[in-house]
Amino acid sequence: MRHSLKPFRLLVTAAALGLSVGLSAPALAQRAQPIEPIDLPPSVEQGVDMIYIDPEIAPKLRDADVAMHQISFEEWAGAPYDLFLPVNPIYTELRRGLVRYKQKWGDLPQFQIPAGAAMKVGSQGMNVAMLRQRFGLLPGDKFDEQLAIAVKEYQAAHGLKADGVAGAGTIASLNLGSRHYERLIIVNLERARRLPLATERGRYVLVDVGAAKLFLYENGRPVDSMKVIVGKADTATPMMAAQMRYADVNPYWNVPPELVISLIAPNVLKQGMTYLKDRRYEVLADWSDEAQPIDPATVDWPAVAAGRKEIRVRQLPGGGNSMGQVKFMMPNDFGIYLHDTPNKALFADEDRWVSNGCIRVEDAQRLAAWLMGGLPRAPDPDRPLRVDIPEPVPVFITYLTASATPTGIAFRNDPYRRDAAVIARYFGDSELAAR
Repeated sequence: MRHSLKPFRLLVTAAALGLSVGLSAPALAQRAQPIEPIDLPPSVEQGVDMIYIDPEIAPKLRDADVAMHQISFEEWAGAPYDLFLPVNPIYTELRRGLVRYKQKWGDLPQFQIPAGAAMKVGSQGMNVAMLRQRFGLLPGDKFDEQLAIAVKEYQAAHGLKADGVAGAGTIASLNLGSRHYERLIIVNLERARRLPLATERGRYVLVDVGAAKLFLYENGRPVDSMKVIVGKADTATPMMAAQMRYADVNPYWNVPPELVISLIAPNVLKQGMTYLKDRRYEVLADWSDEAQPIDPATVDWPAVAAGRKEIRVRQLPGGGNSMGQVKFMMPNDFGIYLHDTPNKALFADEDRWVSNGCIRVEDAQRLAAWLMGGLPRAPDPDRPLRVDIPEPVPVFITYLTASATPTGIAFRNDPYRRDAAVIARYFGDSELAAR
């Protein structure tokens, strides 16, 4: 949950940052136009790269990237980098999945199917005949069980509801063509190519925002995983890498300024100061580490509710604190960290893209045990306890919208709507960016 810094806006280009991202010099120059302003800085190549906060993490990845041929996405053509250079195992799995995807779906007839009524078992007509041809089945104009099985298999692989009904979403997906999905796999391969190498020794945390899952790695291989809750679309969790250095046990929660306006101030105006007292909120003089509490009765709450005045509100530790029992801190200018939460029910939901940017972990106790042998008890229930992690642990936050399966690839939703813009930028499919 971003709370310690005010949002800011800027323009960034890859050329301005002067960093290589796997593009040839002409391609890099061609793409030196500004990226649209956003509240969090984009990575070097927005939607593909990650921001490296700590220099001790970045050089290894950049050196590996420079060692790979400087080619554009269009020239990429599925070069198997993992056959001659070390890469993250996710890369190898995706690359093999790309081969299987081409064999399974790329060799089928590729043509457009007209929009029309949903087709299911028992349907008949010209569109059914085209659908059969599209899936490489025997000619005919009847929607039979064999076609239903093919439709379900396609839907399951392409992130659609696998109900065997060829409705508007399924037809739209088919009309994108296998080439679109092959390019989407390539985009995810490029994301995976920015992750730590399989030869990387030691431990690190990998957060896959696209899957809303966290993985614990030791010596290049995952040893544990858990669900996470990550940023919603308008407060997206950025793709970044930073060193986790300490934990705050029994933490404060600094309420984001937008929630002070939309939630805290209106309730204070309705219920008075008891609203703050009952929920253990305090108002601080400023945003510094040494900020002192002030009397909330001296605050112009109508001005706060109207957005004319900004104040800092902090919730004291306790059972209802939104941070739960612990925050896992990786110092960065974006206010992004991992933390516990008292609301465990949200982890049962499929939609876990609901936070203000930070990463809520499903099992903070298990993560603490892996990081530092367990979670100590804070001696003062109203004050946090800082616990340094004996050896800083890198955290890599990526965004994968495709994963390898034993039979090929499973595509996921794109909650941040990044994929179409990336494909359009590198492959020239401008019509996709408008969707």
